Amino acid sequence: MVKKKHVDPMPEEFASYEEAAEFWDTHDTTDYPGAFRTVEAMVEFRRRRYEIEIDEDVARVLRAQARQKGVTISHLASDLLRQQLPAAK
Repeated sequence: MVKKKHVDPMPEEFASYEEAAEFWDTHDTTDYPGAFRTVEAMVEFRRRRYEIEIDEDVARVLRAQARQKGVTISHLASDLLRQQLPAAK
């Protein structure tokens, strides 16, 4: 005989994102098939982002300069690379 898995009732609403995260960290959405509906979404990617590895000392300097200029690290890194790579301009 197959035992049925005990499934906690899903709250009607969560008081915070943290509460929702705690619940879903310990529960599986497949246990609540009636709670979700399929939706169609059209997505258009306008940009690609790439991740590169850099040395820790470079990251530290980059972070400090970005903070000083009031921009994100990614923005500053892209600008610096654009200046150094003629094809990227």
